[in-house]
Amino acid sequence: MTFNPYPSRRSPVLARNAVATSQPLATQAGIAMLAQGGNAIDAALAAAITLTVVEPTGNGIGSDAFCILWDGKELHGLNASGRSPSAWTPQRFAPLTAMPSRGWETVTVPGAVSAWVDLSAKFGRLPFPALFAPAIGHAEIGFLVSPVIADLWRRAIPELKDQPGFAEAFLPQGRAPRVGELFRAPAMAQTLRAIAESKGEAFYRGALAERIEAFARQHDAAMTAADLSRHANDWCGTLHQDFAGVALHEIPPNGQGIAALMALGILGETEFASLAPDSAEALHLEIEAIKLAFADIDAYVADLDHMKAITPADLLLPGYLKRRAQSIDPKRAQDFGAGAPKEGGTVCLAAADADGMMVSYIQSNYAGFGSGVVVPGTGISLQNRGLGFTLEPGHPNQVGPNKRPFHTIIPGFVMKGGAPEMAFGLMGGAMQAQGHVQMVVRTMLWNQDPQTAADAPRWRYLAGLDVAVEPALGEAAIAGLTARGHRIGVEPPDASYGFGGAQLIRRIEGGYIAGSDPRKDGCAAGF
Repeated sequence: MTFNPYPSRRSPVLARNAVATSQPLATQAGIAMLAQGGNAIDAALAAAITLTVVEPTGNGIGSDAFCILWDGKELHGLNASGRSPSAWTPQRFAPLTAMPSRGWETVTVPGAVSAWVDLSAKFGRLPFPALFAPAIGHAEIGFLVSPVIADLWRRAIPELKDQPGFAEAFLPQGRAPRVGELFRAPAMAQTLRAIAESKGEAFYRGALAERIEAFARQHDAAMTAADLSRHANDWCGTLHQDFAGVALHEIPPNGQGIAALMALGILGETEFASLAPDSAEALHLEIEAIKLAFADIDAYVADLDHMKAITPADLLLPGYLKRRAQSIDPKRAQDFGAGAPKEGGTVCLAAADADGMMVSYIQSNYAGFGSGVVVPGTGISLQNRGLGFTLEPGHPNQVGPNKRPFHTIIPGFVMKGGAPEMAFGLMGGAMQAQGHVQMVVRTMLWNQDPQTAADAPRWRYLAGLDVAVEPALGEAAIAGLTARGHRIGVEPPDASYGFGGAQLIRRIEGGYIAGSDPRKDGCAAGF
């Protein structure tokens, strides 16, 4: 693997067992499970549960989740995103011009708790309650708030301070906790204990479900205990795209992972593989490929049950991707529309163990703190995934009852020659599919190790011809993109945290090499 040419505060971690997350206490929780004889899924789940406490800005008990894992013999994909309340008819939202972004009318059924239950039951070694011990400890005794999370917490206050239950849960002393301040969440500890002891039943069919329904009714919201009790996950498998001698695997829609597959398929039909890393020529092709993919997913991607006219298979047809690639001008940026396949915020983590199990897991409340709604006395902060719907009549992703919205959170997994190669993810809304492309290109084509790939400067397609880049991309590359017609905005990595946070673990002979994004508080660790 290549020497790291980028400024970095971190070295890659090499070990026979490894965990990489966006918060050190969550990484430690995962390592603790491995040290107790647990496997990679035990580690991933303990880390994920801990993240609901120590990184509430990106996820919570009321999150959704997705997972791709290699169990030592085969690859599995889990969709644990929830559906809309049964009362969410198009007529309910007819007076609006856009889906709400905060509050109760953005809350779909949370799926993360069910992911913990199903993954543990199917693949875990340790008793389910053992996975909760680190998180419950941090919630009861308290934890010292880390720098990036403290900043995100502070930024969220103006918009969310008046949402139901938010101040009680997350504004001790009437403000966000500062860096290094102790934050305790005793109500969250009680909720996590109830979930652990009941294996999730309390959340979907018990006392917690009743409290969620009662708070929803108090605010004239649609969520009911019946909506929660109907929730079920899908073992959905994966979709994949071959590129540079490997295959990138993603969860099928309702998520945006298919955009990363489409972009790699488009790049494979260009001269991209012959271009230098971080050159304007290479960056231009990457940006144009993701634009083409995004134009299509905006038009066609929805809950899989509602993708009737255009299916995922249609969007991944080699002939179609080749035609899309032919629309790229190597010298000029374009604003693409959707094609015609039929002619006529968030936390991610990775874990791997010495027995060969590898896990890519992601859970999220979507926008920072999600809906902003927190059920009193429980610490349950609820996601705002309903924002992923559209109000456009007839669109496959039009809001409707008992329907999964379009999702941004996606785990990534790379296979090579039928064997697991890398478990990874990159949090950050619409940045995620773009980040998956950038991570795969860097690690699999340009042979950068996971920490180098995480350290490298990033770009982010916004809309039209607008692209945001990090300053470290360099003047020559920025000038080259500008000359091709891209409207470039240079953003420091912490300006909006819009370039996401990557966590990667790649298999090597005898173990793994792991990297954790320096844009976040976290770390990789192993033994």
